[in-house]
Amino acid sequence: MDKYIYELQMKVRDYECDIQGIVNNANYQHYLEHTRHQFLLSLGVNFVEMHTRGIDAVVARINIQFKTPLKSDDDFVSKLYLKKEGLRYVFFQDIYRASDNKLVIKAQVDTVTLVNGRLSECEEFSRVFAPFVSE
Repeated sequence: MDKYIYELQMKVRDYECDIQGIVNNANYQHYLEHTRHQFLLSLGVNFVEMHTRGIDAVVARINIQFKTPLKSDDDFVSKLYLKKEGLRYVFFQDIYRASDNKLVIKAQVDTVTLVNGRLSECEEFSRVFAPFVSE
């Protein structure tokens, strides 16, 4: 059974690569963040609109294991699944190279929500994540 609840296909752009011809390590965080934001949009949650209402989801900790480098023009798939641990939503995110389904990175992204500047449970996330969350 597939543990992933969301996936997003993307392509490496040449300016994301370093002098070695591989994706610069910092760009993987961009891929992960874009995937989380698109996941929210797929659930009808607009990250920017939430901010205007005083709700901010922020990264508390991130751990990335680099396995196989991506290169310019590589197609890849960014996948995620989700767990809830106390006030934290933990996103487990993996990226696979599309051509051979080889694991590129494994990441764990711990997020928390600030409601009007205070660490708090987010009722909106609790509601929309409920079908996907394992505790």
